[in-house]
Amino acid sequence: MEEEFIQPAVVSEMTGMSTGALAQLRYTGGGPRFYKPTPKTVLYKRSEVVAWVEASARDRTSSTPSYA
Repeated sequence: MEEEFIQPAVVSEMTGMSTGALAQLRYTGGGPRFYKPTPKTVLYKRSEVVAWVEASARDRTSSTPSYA
């Protein structure tokens, strides 16, 4: 099965984060892994975005997510 690549606007819709916040995460090395096939093109794999969101799951508000 071929993996689906998605643009930052789709990731924004999926996560509720702005595209600017995603750009900041890319700059700081946080967030889901991304791909740059050209200097101005940013893509994500849908499955990696979902995995990144799932990795932030918590049992209570005081617990620390795995990415911290």
